Amino acid sequence: MKITCGTDIIEIDRVKKAIEDNKKFLEEVYNKKEIEYCEGRKSAKYQHYAARFAAKEAIFKAVSNRLNNKFELTWKDVEILNDENR
Repeated sequence: MKITCGTDIIEIDRVKKAIEDNKKFLEEVYNKKEIEYCEGRKSAKYQHYAARFAAKEAIFKAVSNRLNNKFELTWKDVEILNDENR
């Protein structure tokens, strides 16, 4: 089995603009728990949204070759969780 690793870097301002310009962006990309978490971060909320977006995009890149278009994976199918011990 081939093991792959995905990494993605994103501009925080790009995510901030997407959220401010299109309120549906939040609903399409993040689930309720992710939105609640990010909104609770006050002044750093856009950094948290951007980090989750980048993590999701890295996951898509890492698994895209494995799925072979057998089914469609959506943004909300992937949830980024925090480590409760940190």
